[in-house]
Amino acid sequence: MAHNHGFKTIHSHHFGWDNGLTPALQAAPGETLEFEIVDASGGQLSAQSGPAEVAKLDFGRVNPVTGPVYLEGAEPGDAVVVELLEFEESGWGWTAIIPGFGLLASDFPNPALHISTYSPQAVEFMPGIRLPTRPFPGTIGLALAAPGPHSVVPPREVGGNLDIRDLTRGAKLYLPVQVKGALFSVGDTHAAQGDGEVCGTAIETPMRLRLKLELWKGAPLKRPEFDLPASPTPGLESGGYHATTGIGPDLFPAAQDAVRSMIDYLGREYRLSPEQAYMLCSVAVDLHISEVVDAPNWVVSAYLPKGIFQ
Repeated sequence: MAHNHGFKTIHSHHFGWDNGLTPALQAAPGETLEFEIVDASGGQLSAQSGPAEVAKLDFGRVNPVTGPVYLEGAEPGDAVVVELLEFEESGWGWTAIIPGFGLLASDFPNPALHISTYSPQAVEFMPGIRLPTRPFPGTIGLALAAPGPHSVVPPREVGGNLDIRDLTRGAKLYLPVQVKGALFSVGDTHAAQGDGEVCGTAIETPMRLRLKLELWKGAPLKRPEFDLPASPTPGLESGGYHATTGIGPDLFPAAQDAVRSMIDYLGREYRLSPEQAYMLCSVAVDLHISEVVDAPNWVVSAYLPKGIFQ
């Protein structure tokens, strides 16, 4: 992807949402913009890093977002329509177990780091395990009406750290505006992720991202909504799935149990260590709420696509 097509490229990034930030750029609806995105560690981890660097992460510098962009004409009560156009991938990414973070934080107290390489087609997670490359920004959102700064970690009604892995090329995301100009920022690009991002990280990777911002005046939105152009997992269904479940009165422990059973299965069937299996679950396994009506117990299923095993 050449960088001389006349796109405006935004390089500046910030930590946290704050409606008092000076916009990096003012854009008209319909303009194509390019964002230079730093990985979720804020450049603290590299392809040569190890678990010791994970243990030393400065959380004040994690999850930077590129922006903000002031969208002309955007006012509270409108929505920004984000059309994701193109990703330029860097070719390497990291997945980590960060102590105190993730669905099974109590089960995995020690730091771990896994480096993957990838092409535009496939992620080489480890020998014999290959995932389709499906780039998307984990964090994409607008400034909040409440004065900042606000942490980037939790998602909110204006978007943010949504980690919706289907927001790849061709997707459209609708975000409700809370402040004049909307103040759009994007970051936390991933080369692949499973629904749930259970260990807390995906294939975290720096990228360039091109997108278009349109304005929907008077939009009736309370929270983000999105349109997808095609099936979420093309090319994987043909290999079939193995699924584990968690069952109980609370979806969170049920999700934990489904993932624990999947870690056990990956150890039995594919000889993965618990740490490897947990990180693979984060980047390849999809959590589904199978049932949430048969009180007192709900069912969470974890779907493993068998097609990733060569």
